[in-house]
Amino acid sequence: MNKIKVHPNVAAASLAVSAAEEKGEAVSLTVWRRSLLFNGKGFTVFDTNGNLVFRVETYSRGSPREVVLMDAHGLALLTVRRKKLSLAEEWLVYDGDGDEPAPRRFTARRNRSLLRTKSLARLSPPRSLDGTGDAPGCRYDVEGSYAGRSLDMFACTSWASGGNQRRRVATVCRKEAAVGLDVFRLIVEPDFEPALAMAMVILLDQMNAS
Repeated sequence: MNKIKVHPNVAAASLAVSAAEEKGEAVSLTVWRRSLLFNGKGFTVFDTNGNLVFRVETYSRGSPREVVLMDAHGLALLTVRRKKLSLAEEWLVYDGDGDEPAPRRFTARRNRSLLRTKSLARLSPPRSLDGTGDAPGCRYDVEGSYAGRSLDMFACTSWASGGNQRRRVATVCRKEAAVGLDVFRLIVEPDFEPALAMAMVILLDQMNAS
């Protein structure tokens, strides 16, 4: 396997991602399915210059119930937590480290349909305060094959008038065959949050491990 050179230049990575977003360009990230610090489970994400952007450190041997996505400084950005005592396979996505009163951003459900479908998971906004339905906002669908490192992430917006919009916001694809499946590319479209796209990757990894 080819060696992967990662240079934890925090400032340079932040500037590179911000510059691409300001120019309205897609952000291309390389995801390494391994902890940078402990040479174990987790994720290391870097930009096209090899600078560290995101990281995930996992300490449990099995599939953890909670995973925290951090920036290169170690600051918690998003927390993915498997919901306890749920009949359906559900995960909750919180801002920050997930401690109270951290706002919940999404509930993610794995698609278990017996019908042949490309859909793997759906992220929905929290329920409205009266519990009658989803709060206004975008939901996200993930389609493709995580095992094959081929994913499309779509933002889906519906309006009370009946109209709806669906657009691709991020893509996962394999890099060179020589590096195997533990290194792949995450391409985030303009005007979409790279951290949220990476959280979706974490979700699919957790769902496939459960």
